Amino acid sequence: MAIKIVVTSGKGGVGKTTVACNLAAQLAKKGKRVIVCDLDFGLNNVDVVLGVEHLALYDIVDAIEGRCRPRQALIKHPRFPTLYALSSNRVSERYVSPQAVRLILDALSPQFDFILIDSPAGIEEGFHRAAACADEALLVTTPHISAMRDADRVANILKSYRFEEVGLAVNLVRKDFARRGEVMRPQEIAKALGISLFAAIPEEDKFYLENIVARSRAFRALAEFYLCGGREQQKKTGGNP
Repeated sequence: MAIKIVVTSGKGGVGKTTVACNLAAQLAKKGKRVIVCDLDFGLNNVDVVLGVEHLALYDIVDAIEGRCRPRQALIKHPRFPTLYALSSNRVSERYVSPQAVRLILDALSPQFDFILIDSPAGIEEGFHRAAACADEALLVTTPHISAMRDADRVANILKSYRFEEVGLAVNLVRKDFARRGEVMRPQEIAKALGISLFAAIPEEDKFYLENIVARSRAFRALAEFYLCGGREQQKKTGGNP
């Protein structure tokens, strides 16, 4: 049965979808069967980030409303044979309940190892629909004060869901800013939010190869974290991934 992980954020634009898709790609590289499910019906772009938007025939609403079987709604990635997207390419005119989404994901779950659920940012109805379908949560923020303030609100709500695990991924990390005291360090952010730090992902900079390499390394480490008992190890090391 697949582990269902909702990837969410308080503020939009912090790289939540990018984190979900990169984590999924790294898990697939390790041979795991992975779905990235797009539950952001308003600003859906999982299929675009994965580069499979031109392959979409059906979406999750088609599966919910019976126009296709759940497996038919999946889009197989051309480069990673065990990676699939479950897109939401249109806004449904009907209310989509958490129970309806869960039925689709539960039908697919026995055939996969991980289902990453890309949630809408914020704490509105779409967030709760995504969270209600998950077993675990990964909260994405950046070190900027506005993002952390919104992440704090989401963190408190996630704790009320009683997930098996709630982790934090701090995206767009700049060590030089942290050294100068301009932003908080990832470990400090995790402590302030009261959530275990699962990943610190550097900001990508096309002019500096080491930043790109470090970012790729961070996603690989996050995938290993989920694959190799990293959460238990994280508890032993005091919160450092």
